[in-house]
Amino acid sequence: MIHTADSVVLPVFPLTGSLLLPGNFMPLNIFEPRYRNMVGDTLKEDRMIGMIQPRLPGRDNLGVADEERPDLYSVGCAGVIEESEHQEDGRYLIVLKGTCRFRIRSELEAFRGYRRVVAGFDEFVIDLQPSDELIDRPVLLAAVQSFSSDHGLDFDHELLASLPALNLLHAVAAALPFAPDEKQALLEAHTPLERQQTLLMLMGMGFEERQPERDYSPPLIN
Repeated sequence: MIHTADSVVLPVFPLTGSLLLPGNFMPLNIFEPRYRNMVGDTLKEDRMIGMIQPRLPGRDNLGVADEERPDLYSVGCAGVIEESEHQEDGRYLIVLKGTCRFRIRSELEAFRGYRRVVAGFDEFVIDLQPSDELIDRPVLLAAVQSFSSDHGLDFDHELLASLPALNLLHAVAAALPFAPDEKQALLEAHTPLERQQTLLMLMGMGFEERQPERDYSPPLIN
């Protein structure tokens, strides 16, 4: 349970291009020893992990000494481990469900190789009371149809049309291969309406072809 008036100690997983949003699901293949430690420890406690991006793309997995830690964006999203499978080779296959965004207030010493922060949730209480009443589903669906046609993307438009507005917005925002700073802009949009406006703007700008992240495959459908 997140207490929005308090700060909590949160283990974080820095990953370029990741976009976990409240209510979204994110599958992760956890193979590095430090992050296997993190998942194992978290499963014994509250099952909560913070997803966050490094400010310099690709600097996800450097050392944990102060001089080696990549700078992180100040805002990430906490997720609870909904599913976990421990593999024979030590890996974890997990599925996170986004709960609430957080802002880093300070960083603690690394523990068993992984990073931990003091996270504040109070400014993102809106995530715990989501509303999609202002999201324009027809406009969003039409934009996705046009964007996918222009860029040769394969969407199941019938399935997208069946989603509730907020799920539709977050699924499309997470699935499209925008640049890391654009993903961050989507994350930090304060309200769902602002996130829709940001998404429509980014779709209007298009994107460059990018390689998928090696251990992150964002789901299209929540």
